[in-house]
Amino acid sequence: QVQLVESGGGLVHTGGSLRVSCAASGRTFSRYYMGWFRQAPGKEREFVARISWSGAGTYYADSVKGRFTISRDNAKNTVYLQMNSLKPEDTAVYYCAASKIYYGDSAASYDYWGQGTQVTVSS
Repeated sequence: QVQLVESGGGLVHTGGSLRVSCAASGRTFSRYYMGWFRQAPGKEREFVARISWSGAGTYYADSVKGRFTISRDNAKNTVYLQMNSLKPEDTAVYYCAASKIYYGDSAASYDYWGQGTQVTVSS
């Protein structure tokens, strides 16, 4: 089992950058596929990015491709989401998620979730 805690959210202007982090408990973090999702008010939770065990494999939603970068440091049990060129439509609560066997875009298939961190982009 793994527990996830996000941090690093905040308020930023359009075009700005922000990095959110997700710290995981447990000794087997390196065996979990990790994903970032987000949920805006009144909308469903949507996939943002995911990363493989080693970090060699990454995949992004079209809406963030070229602007966001997911990475992980298995020695620190942490996954990151670097967000550049932020837009007002990126405003949402950002969640990290973990799965031992699933490496995909469906939120329903991830086993563990953090509590989320708010990212607000002002226009």
